[in-house]
Amino acid sequence: MQNNELEIIQINISGEDKPGLTTALTDILAHHDAFILDIGQSNIHRSLTLGILFLTTSERSGQIMKELLFKASEMNINIRFTPITEEEYSRWVSGQGKNRYIITLIGRKLTAGHIARVTQAIYDEGLNIDDISRLSGRMPLDENERVPNTSIEFSVRGYLEDKSRIQNRLMELTEEGEVDISFQKDGIFRRSRRLICFDMDSTLIRTEVIDELADRAGVGAEVRDITERAMRGEIDFRESFTERVALLKGLDVNVMEDIAINLPITEGLDRMMTILKRVGYKTAILSGGFTYFGNYLRSRFGFDYVYANELEVENGKLTGRYTGEIVDGKRKAELLRLLCQFENIDIQQSVAVGDGANDLQMLSTAGLGIAFHAKPKVRATARQSISTVGLDGILYFLGLKDSWVDKA
Repeated sequence: MQNNELEIIQINISGEDKPGLTTALTDILAHHDAFILDIGQSNIHRSLTLGILFLTTSERSGQIMKELLFKASEMNINIRFTPITEEEYSRWVSGQGKNRYIITLIGRKLTAGHIARVTQAIYDEGLNIDDISRLSGRMPLDENERVPNTSIEFSVRGYLEDKSRIQNRLMELTEEGEVDISFQKDGIFRRSRRLICFDMDSTLIRTEVIDELADRAGVGAEVRDITERAMRGEIDFRESFTERVALLKGLDVNVMEDIAINLPITEGLDRMMTILKRVGYKTAILSGGFTYFGNYLRSRFGFDYVYANELEVENGKLTGRYTGEIVDGKRKAELLRLLCQFENIDIQQSVAVGDGANDLQMLSTAGLGIAFHAKPKVRATARQSISTVGLDGILYFLGLKDSWVDKA
């Protein structure tokens, strides 16, 4: 071997994390003009794992490894050297061009069983795990002090002949245990979401407002039956909407204020909206419900846009009719596209969240569609779903870490 031949060496360091450790090791490489090809580090409970792939010459490699060994001994850490051939390195580089995906797990509590089944699915599909990171806060031992959500994110890469196969398998896992799993292609659009649109009834609030109005009008049972059939997709939304509104004829308009003030807000809404505004998202309510209640939520939580249905009022009473165009499933998808145009963003930068059959077009149109505590038909059709935690669980599907957003 000639002294000027190039060598590729991988070093793996493990041990107790100490201030200045990475600096001490890279200083040695810098002193000998080594070229760092790749570097990665992770820390778990004061334990460090550091990997460095560097290029040097055979003339210098021996001295570099000698000095690194001395420094490792001095700092009481373990170090391992692995020579890498040019062929191995070239195969590794070409592998970086494979498609990358993000798999996100969310639950009240994630178990080893959840992780084992997900990683088995990853392995069976021939994907490779590049990174595993925790998105939620650290877990205290006292259950009374624990955060309401737990989330872990896997970054994986590889070629998939049929992406729906792993999506369906992960969806099956969500049905088996108390865990929600998102599977997304990693790329520029996932990292640049800008608009998020929400259904209102049974999504932002834990009720259907038309049912609340119906109770006040004494027709609660009739309206609820129609509502359930519509949400399950058994009857056309426009037909059901017209029937339900007609049953409200004669109701005093003043009851709407009392209903609005007492709306049952969905868990995590306040925190989610605070963080979405903090990181620059535009937010919209696209609802088959009513403008009055959408505007109440806008004033309380700071939504940027509200599009819903307008009830007709005469002499302080509901007429049993509506004004303007019905906001049904088709209209929600149209409004999503229009908002993207107005905000000058690509449709792939949008997110939609809803629970009912009339949300499906909106969910499929958005770059990321999330079925939230949805009806079975919607959950089975949607690409992503959340059923175990509150609305702030959406933040994890967006890739936001608690450590970033709660202390910003």
